[in-house]
Amino acid sequence: MANLQGKASQRGRQKKKKKLSSEDAVRAVLLSSLFIGLAIALSVSLLILMPPREQQDLKHNGEEQTSFPAKVKPNPETAIQSGTLSTIKNQPIEADKDAKPKTGSPSQIASTIENSTEVPSCTTSSRKDSTTPTVPKTTRPMKPNGGSTGLVVSAPLERPPQPPPKHKGSLAIVLDDAGNNLRELEPFLKFPGPLTIAVLPGLPYSAEAARRIRAAGKEVILHQPMEAVGGQNPGPGAIYAGMSRDEIEAVLKHNLAEVGPVVGMNNHQGSKITADERIMEIVLAFCRRNGIYYLDSRTTADTVVPTVAERLGIRIGERDVFVDNIQEKAAMIRFMEEGLQKAEKKGAAIVIGHVWSNELAATLSELYPELIAQGFSLTTISRIMMGTFEDEGFGD
Repeated sequence: MANLQGKASQRGRQKKKKKLSSEDAVRAVLLSSLFIGLAIALSVSLLILMPPREQQDLKHNGEEQTSFPAKVKPNPETAIQSGTLSTIKNQPIEADKDAKPKTGSPSQIASTIENSTEVPSCTTSSRKDSTTPTVPKTTRPMKPNGGSTGLVVSAPLERPPQPPPKHKGSLAIVLDDAGNNLRELEPFLKFPGPLTIAVLPGLPYSAEAARRIRAAGKEVILHQPMEAVGGQNPGPGAIYAGMSRDEIEAVLKHNLAEVGPVVGMNNHQGSKITADERIMEIVLAFCRRNGIYYLDSRTTADTVVPTVAERLGIRIGERDVFVDNIQEKAAMIRFMEEGLQKAEKKGAAIVIGHVWSNELAATLSELYPELIAQGFSLTTISRIMMGTFEDEGFGD
């Protein structure tokens, strides 16, 4: 009986012990739940109060420590390009496929990108409010054969100055028949190069034309009328075959007084007179005494002027080409080219035109720059007579 009571008492103690253990377990669970809740609440509070950048670092910390993404956004403020800071805004950078992943915290990775000497392959653009210098555009100069020199410079390379073309010859342009009016003369007075203009005597505008020519810096000569073989009227102040020495000299003095001072004389018409040795000896002697030259317009193949001049020991000029016998621009250009060919061959050449030619002034103005560019110069009859034409500067 006592044993039974002892066993019953022992079973009672075990039940009580089990009951107490269940209560302790429940109590432990409640305490654990309380601690967990407090920890969660504290964590949420920290996340709310934490700055966004640190939240992002904390959120992606595990991922960025193990791998580097294929595309990243660089520091939005600056990146190093060619040693110069340039502003970059939202430009993706392609990662090197063979590059090893970068490890470390996001701030460490960003610092590594900023301090790297490698230039990322990206397009840069400057913000309007940026004070950082921009990289100037460069050009790649070309070789004469069209290939690249391989040099990259901030501006195109300037070509070295080209030497002036070799002097090919000098050309003197003479314009006959001035004095009829001033309208025809005006375009030639504006011509940029030197000209020799021959003025007819005894006309309404003879004296005024000569004055304006000198004022424009052009050379003035007397365009002396002379009798022609065909009997055409040479105009006032002409020399005729039947005149005596005194009559011839009187006519020449009167004409020089009207249009002078002049530096020379040439014949207007005169195919009959320039073939007459007696008269031409009087004319050339008069020119020598008055210090002016004589230009033979060569209106006839029978001219004796060169023969008489050689006998008297006088230097004369001779016309090489008439440039406007055909009143067409293409023909004038062709005759001018002929004159240049003779100038290149002889050193100097003389071409004669007329102030009344409609196309001549414009044609000469168009040809003048090209003439100079080819190595020719314009000169005057005076310089040719003095032999100084070879020393002229181009365009003088």
